[in-house]
Amino acid sequence: MSLDAVLSRIDNDLDASTDRLFDLLRIPSISTDPAYDGDVKKAGEWLTKELSKLGFDATLRPTPGHPMVVAHGSDDGPHVLFYGHYDVQPVDPLDLWDRDPFDPVIEEQNGAKVIRARGASDDKGQLMTFIEACRAWKAETGKLPAKVTIFLEGEEESGSPSLVPFLEENAKELTAEVALICDTGLYGDGVPGIVTQLRGLLGEELTVTGPRIDLHSGMFGGVAMNPIRVLTKVLSNLHDEDGVIQVPGFYDGIPEISPELKAQWDGLGFNPETFLGPVGLSHPAGERGRTGLEMIWSRPTAEVNGIWGGYTGAGFKTVLPSKAHAKVSFRLVAGQDPHRLRENFREWVLAQMPPDCSVEFKPHGAAPAGMMDTGHPVFEKTREALSDEWPGEAAYIGCGGSIPVAGYFKTILGMDSVLAGFGKDDDAIHSPNEKYDVESFHRGIRSWARVLGKLAEG
Repeated sequence: MSLDAVLSRIDNDLDASTDRLFDLLRIPSISTDPAYDGDVKKAGEWLTKELSKLGFDATLRPTPGHPMVVAHGSDDGPHVLFYGHYDVQPVDPLDLWDRDPFDPVIEEQNGAKVIRARGASDDKGQLMTFIEACRAWKAETGKLPAKVTIFLEGEEESGSPSLVPFLEENAKELTAEVALICDTGLYGDGVPGIVTQLRGLLGEELTVTGPRIDLHSGMFGGVAMNPIRVLTKVLSNLHDEDGVIQVPGFYDGIPEISPELKAQWDGLGFNPETFLGPVGLSHPAGERGRTGLEMIWSRPTAEVNGIWGGYTGAGFKTVLPSKAHAKVSFRLVAGQDPHRLRENFREWVLAQMPPDCSVEFKPHGAAPAGMMDTGHPVFEKTREALSDEWPGEAAYIGCGGSIPVAGYFKTILGMDSVLAGFGKDDDAIHSPNEKYDVESFHRGIRSWARVLGKLAEG
C-alpha cells in the first residue's frame, strides 16, 4: 500500500526533515520590524526554492508589504489550498530566552523532546509538516494524491495588511474546493481537534462626558453628575445575574449546536475548575446552564477590557472628573452581524445617559464569526486520518479566538477551511522559549500524509 510506504519514508527521513525545519527557523523573519524586512524575504525565497525542488510551480509574489509564496502542483484529484505563514513574532524580551531564539535545538522538557526556537510552533514547524508530507509522497510515488496549491503568507504576525487585496486580486488562482490551515493546536495530549467554529470580534471604546471641566468633589459632589458613576452603571448592566448579555437583539439568530457535536464536546472531558485553576480561579462566570466548552466555543461574550477616568496617580486627588472611558469587546458567534450589534449596543448605551451627560464612541474592528460546513467530505476524511494517527479520536471543536484568514477564505474565495494543527498549550507561542514537540512535528507530517491519502480515496 502506498500510504504505508509513505509513512515509513517519513519515519526514516525525520532527521532530514528536522534539519530542513532548522534551516528555516534560523532565518529571523520578524514581519513587524522593518529591520528584518530582508530576512522575511529570505524566508519566502527559501520556501519558494524548496517547493520548486518538489516539483511545484512556485513563485514569490510581491505585495506592498512582505511577499507571498504561491505554489501550484500539477497532480490530479480533489483540489485543496494549504495555508500557513512564515513570519514570526519579535523575540523581546531577549533576556528571558535561555538561548538564541534563532539557533534551533532539540531539548528535553518534561520528559519529551522539543524543538526550541522562535517560530518552532507558530508557524514554521506547522507549515513544514505539510511540506514534508508532500515531499514523502513525491519521493515514494512520484506524485501527490491530490491537486495541491500552497499559499504562504509573510505578514500574519503584523496584521496581514496585504492579505485581503492579494486574495481579491488572485481569487480565481487561489480558489480550491477547500482550504487546509495548520495554525492551530491539539485539543489535548494526543487528542487532535479540527476547528470548525471561530468566534468573531467587535470592539468599542466609549467616553462619557459630564461637566465641561474636572470639578472639586467637595464643592460639586452630590449635585453634579459624575461620569464614572454613569459609565460604571452602564457596564454593570451588560450582564444580568445569570450572565446573560442585556444588549437588545444580542442573541438573535444564534443557532444551538447539534446533538452530535455536543456529544463530541461532552466526550472531551472538559473540566472548568481544572481549566481555571492555573490562573487562580475556580468558578465559571458565563451564562448559567451552559457547559464550559459552550461558553468558550459557541456562545458570545461581552467583556470590559479597560476602564479609566479621574485621577489615578500616586496619592489622592478629590476630583469629580469631566470624562470617563472604557473599552468593551464582544466575541461573536455564527448568526451575529457585528455591524448591527454595534448599532444596538450604541443605542442601548445612549438610552442610559442621564441629563447633562453625553457619550462618544470609537470603533475598534468588526469581524464576523466563522462556521465551517462539515458536510464537505474533506472534513470527515481529515477527522478519520487524524484519528488513525493519534492516540485519541479527533473531534470537531471550536475556537474561542479568531483566525481572520479562515473568514477571508469564506467571504472572498467562497470556500470553507479545515483547521488542523499540532501545537500544544505549553508551546509558549509569542513568548520567550517557544517550542514545538518533536512528536507534534513527526506525527504532524504523518497526519498530513494520511489526509492526502484519504483525499485520493474519492
